[in-house]
Amino acid sequence: MSKTEAGAIEFKDDRDAGRLLAVEDGEVVGLIAYFVLDARPHALVAVHTIVEPGHEGRGIAGDLVKAFYGIAAAEGVPVVPLCPYAASWAGRHPDQAPEAPAEVVAAAKQQLDASPDLW
Repeated sequence: MSKTEAGAIEFKDDRDAGRLLAVEDGEVVGLIAYFVLDARPHALVAVHTIVEPGHEGRGIAGDLVKAFYGIAAAEGVPVVPLCPYAASWAGRHPDQAPEAPAEVVAAAKQQLDASPDLW
């Protein structure tokens, strides 16, 4: 759980749907749309970060990205932040967001180009 200005946020990884959800009081207040790279290493690829209207400005997006990197670290796989917000966050937090190898980034872009419905 993470504390924001309004209270506790719980992060739920819905791997089947490709969503990391930020849930507050039973309501989804934000999410990261992602997919798992087919090629090894099976990186987690962040495609889009969304915070629901009325919940912006509370740090939810940053907490989502931080949680996403934590999940990847626990699984021993890299993160490819194709989402502009996630990429920006990673650039500001290099100690928490190790850069994925160039070949993994290229493979993630290729997979997304081949299947744009992944998100």
